Amino acid sequence: MKKYLLSIILLLTIALSAQTKDPDKIIDEVKKNFEKINDYQVDVKIKVDVQSLKVPDMIAKIYYKKPDKVTIKSESFALLPKEGMDLSPLSFFKNKYTAIYVKDEQIDGLNTSIIKVIPIENTDDVMLSTMWIDQKNDVIRKVETTTKGNGTIGIHMKYDNTQNKNLPSSVVFSFNVDGLNMPKKMGNNDPDDETTKRMGKSTTGKVYITYTNYIVNKGVDDSVFEKKEK
Repeated sequence: MKKYLLSIILLLTIALSAQTKDPDKIIDEVKKNFEKINDYQVDVKIKVDVQSLKVPDMIAKIYYKKPDKVTIKSESFALLPKEGMDLSPLSFFKNKYTAIYVKDEQIDGLNTSIIKVIPIENTDDVMLSTMWIDQKNDVIRKVETTTKGNGTIGIHMKYDNTQNKNLPSSVVFSFNVDGLNMPKKMGNNDPDDETTKRMGKSTTGKVYITYTNYIVNKGVDDSVFEKKEK
């Protein structure tokens, strides 16, 4: 009887081991896919839906240059979560981390692998990120991030671009924070202005972003990323 039970346990262990995916390998494939992009610029339309706050719809242009230069240019006030500036999956893995594969799950009719990413160092505000990774296309479809001081942020990405399958066509940010950093002047035209005030009460909301007119790997001048003197 003991031999029979040991055999069953051994078979179950082997079966479970065979079904377990390597999270580091999955993440490495996502990194390799995005590393094909040296730079891009893209037009964005932004719709903000924040509790107790009226913000007009906006248009802007986002610029990216490898490895980590990102800026947004807009003639109107732009409210974006800090995480919304960088579409690079590399931004999630800039510090040391431990990755754990959880299970597979469908999103938008596509099979994804759920990976939990836990930072090892305490140099970042992020405590835990849960990612839904599309292994067929090596892109991140969804992220839920828990932070130390900025609440919880969700990112849901869709990829409908026929020419740029590794860059999203739309992103929805969901956030629930205890205090939201806002520009002191709601009419401020400079999205890089760091003079902010903090709304004290808990704030929930969503930011809807649509991306069009991608220009990829055509070169972006470094001057685009220089901050204007105040």
